[in-house]
Amino acid sequence: MTDDAADITPAYTGRLGMEPLPALRLPDDAMSPRAAYQFIHDELMLDGSSRLNLATFVTTWMDPEAGQLMTEALDKNMIDKDEYPATAAIEQRCVAMVADLFHAPGLSASDPSSATGVSTIGSSEAVMLAGLALKWRWRARRGDAAARPNLVLGSNVQVVWEKFCRYFEVEPRYLPVERGRYVITPEQVLAHVDEDTIGVVGILGTTFTGELEPIAEICAALDELVAKGGPDVPVHVDAASGGFVVPFLRPELAWDFRLPRVASINVSGHKYGLTYPGIGFVVWREAAALPEELVFRVSYLGGDMPTFTLNFSRPGNQVIGQYYNFIRLGRAGYTSIMTSLRDTATWIAERLAETAGIEVITDGSAIPVVSFTLEGDPGFTVYDLSHELRNGGWQVPAYPMPADATDVSVLRIVVREGFSHDLAGRLFEAFQTAYARLQAGVRPQSDASGFAH
Repeated sequence: MTDDAADITPAYTGRLGMEPLPALRLPDDAMSPRAAYQFIHDELMLDGSSRLNLATFVTTWMDPEAGQLMTEALDKNMIDKDEYPATAAIEQRCVAMVADLFHAPGLSASDPSSATGVSTIGSSEAVMLAGLALKWRWRARRGDAAARPNLVLGSNVQVVWEKFCRYFEVEPRYLPVERGRYVITPEQVLAHVDEDTIGVVGILGTTFTGELEPIAEICAALDELVAKGGPDVPVHVDAASGGFVVPFLRPELAWDFRLPRVASINVSGHKYGLTYPGIGFVVWREAAALPEELVFRVSYLGGDMPTFTLNFSRPGNQVIGQYYNFIRLGRAGYTSIMTSLRDTATWIAERLAETAGIEVITDGSAIPVVSFTLEGDPGFTVYDLSHELRNGGWQVPAYPMPADATDVSVLRIVVREGFSHDLAGRLFEAFQTAYARLQAGVRPQSDASGFAH
């Protein structure tokens, strides 16, 4: 249908055609841009509202100006650093800002290249790169081709760590959690490390509950182990969720490169870095922590460009969006936002704690994440409650805790930028209604909601 014909066809359905689009093959004919847009736009209305999706950590709102800048940079390939030198320079500035935020030593105030790190497609790629660096450094130390590397980490890690171990042939040594303790302990770490351990992973803001693992205590325990003649094992901090929260809410807390044993840190810009997906960073304490053999030098794009990524071509707009946030907000802006999100999260947790039959596990004071469960057996499950909330448009995930606490199932609320205190009030009203319905004996068809990153 031509645009002219569409303009004079009165009925909405007639303007877009009466035949359904082929779902699994290319259509035979072309259509106008307007019609193509409308078809896709209408189908996407079937998705839930991203702003009401309290399952995800991923940013769902940015300043309109940020969105405009990111749209303008959609066609720039991040790998073409010689062709897009301004975008490349902005990426390196972002890496330097992240390294500085995490107290990397030896940074120059005037030389962004003094920071060792790279931007990535979220923390998943960042984790893979950090893990590879740990493995290669271990191999250089060990010098035994027959040895099998292992990685010590909690059963509460995000699934990307399981992927890393499987894809790159590293034995995962999972440390179980238990009812009432959903983080790992220094004692567990010491019981599982040996000379073939490439590293220990500590989490700053766990995906399951938002808790901070005792990274300083883990590092101190490993320091004592070395002093007694034990293996010298580095620590990687998975700060995907907490790396852009804790430095502003608890700047005195030492979890980063202020601890000499911390070798590398990953963080997600598209979580509390407040940028649309997908953007992440991995930074190393110093250049020596990143084996030179892992860095490729590419010359055929117009210049000699070192690259250490699993991806090659990717749009430069996520880096532009992150840089916008950094210069737009600064430390004061991030502190203000994180304080506001924490206050909203703790307000929700306080209301939940006042509700009979609800046990709050984390109250949103570490990072703005609230997790809670049901006390005893009220005759319904957290999955029923999640289902009832979803019927009202709210997406609040329910899921079992990791090994060895799978008998505990919880609900989790992630408070993000764009989720106002007023919306928090509407959420709690919806919770009260859903909870009352279930207590009154209304039984929805239970459907375990998916666990979201």
